[in-house]
Amino acid sequence: MNETLALPVVSWLKGLETNSPYLEGSQCCVCDVIFSGDRLHCSRCGARGKFKSIRLASEGSLYSYSIVYRSFPGVDVPYISAIVDLDMGGTIKGNLINVDPKPESIEFGMKLEVVFGDALGRKDKAGNSYISYFFQPATRS
Repeated sequence: MNETLALPVVSWLKGLETNSPYLEGSQCCVCDVIFSGDRLHCSRCGARGKFKSIRLASEGSLYSYSIVYRSFPGVDVPYISAIVDLDMGGTIKGNLINVDPKPESIEFGMKLEVVFGDALGRKDKAGNSYISYFFQPATRS
């Protein structure tokens, strides 16, 4: 019997093998700006190849959002697509969950936390599932 794996949906989702997932980013060693994932070139200062890998913050605040009413077949709508400014730097896009997808339920600047879970039940040909990151309202203030 083959054991199935949990695969990350993005290369910068780390820690699945230890069941302690986190998001990894790159920090420019010249200007200190933080990006999600790996970078070779800094879009702020122009430095090339001067990055270090860092663990991104697990909390942030809502910068912008869109309530999506139309999507690909098999994707439940409506859902909230969010852009989140992470504490300690960096901005990432993902889905906001555990919030009613209505404008009156969402506030710009609301505190959010990164959570990890199954990516819509999708599997590859070998039966491996995919793990993604999501945002939800922070449980602590």
